[in-house]
Amino acid sequence: MAAGSFEGQYVWSPAANDRALAHACMDVRAGRYLSAHGVLREAREDFEVRAHRSLVLASVAADSDLAERWLAEEPGPEAALLWARVAMLRALRMADAGDRRQGALARIARSACERAAKLLPEDPTPWVAQLALTRLDRPQDPAPQGLLTAPAGPWYLFAHILRLDSWHREAHHRFLSFFFTRYGGSSSASWDVAAFLSQRAPAASPLRLLPLVALVEDYKPSELLADHTWEQPQWISAALGVHRNWLPQVAGYRFTPVLDLAYLAHALYMAKREFEAREVFTAMGPYASRMPWSVFGDPEEQLTRARRSCGLPVPHGG
Repeated sequence: MAAGSFEGQYVWSPAANDRALAHACMDVRAGRYLSAHGVLREAREDFEVRAHRSLVLASVAADSDLAERWLAEEPGPEAALLWARVAMLRALRMADAGDRRQGALARIARSACERAAKLLPEDPTPWVAQLALTRLDRPQDPAPQGLLTAPAGPWYLFAHILRLDSWHREAHHRFLSFFFTRYGGSSSASWDVAAFLSQRAPAASPLRLLPLVALVEDYKPSELLADHTWEQPQWISAALGVHRNWLPQVAGYRFTPVLDLAYLAHALYMAKREFEAREVFTAMGPYASRMPWSVFGDPEEQLTRARRSCGLPVPHGG
């Protein structure tokens, strides 16, 4: 289905219009890994696609033994990467659930990441998986100059990833999340890091969205006028800047960047910039992500309300 069309229903699949990835996910659910190998190998030179595909595949494989079986039967860089991603997800899920097995699973995940990194040293993805795990052991490297709060964190690992890929999307989001309050950080640190990272990024980069991601993370519905926060001049300016400089780039993407588009559409909608939000929703087509809408209520209801306010079609009965 084309990204610019809407045929009456949302498509919540994280594969979006990456048909090869969607097919590989179906195979993984059926216990087959050949197509997963194909889509990961094909993306060796495109780190953004490789990171996204490996994460989506891992989310499908995490509840089965496919990753372990693949690694045992046909070891290689792609099998090792999927195993690293699966082990990472399992460790993070256990930590979020407060399960006492989280320490053991974290050690397994770090070992899996190291193995994958050795097999394909130029690929930042295993290092990004390690970065995701840092919220469990909370490394305290000193921050570089230029941050008001100078928050300590996994700066050395992040710097290593940036040497491999300066503007790696997932790496920046994982690094920012380290400073979220729910993972042991603070609002002031996350604001500081989001501003620091976004200001470094090129004007046409989706990383300019990072302060808007931090804004959603810091949302407290009980606060007076919380929903009007996005109407403040600095957030309107941030959203319009991304709309002006990044949105035109999306047409050249291999696959629809649904999550980034969702954050931008949400910020514009909350800022009452329905004209610009409509353009973003149109670029998304039928593809939908639960974030950031789920922070504000049922994601489908929130998305439908936003689309309707922009004069766009919504699911039948929505």
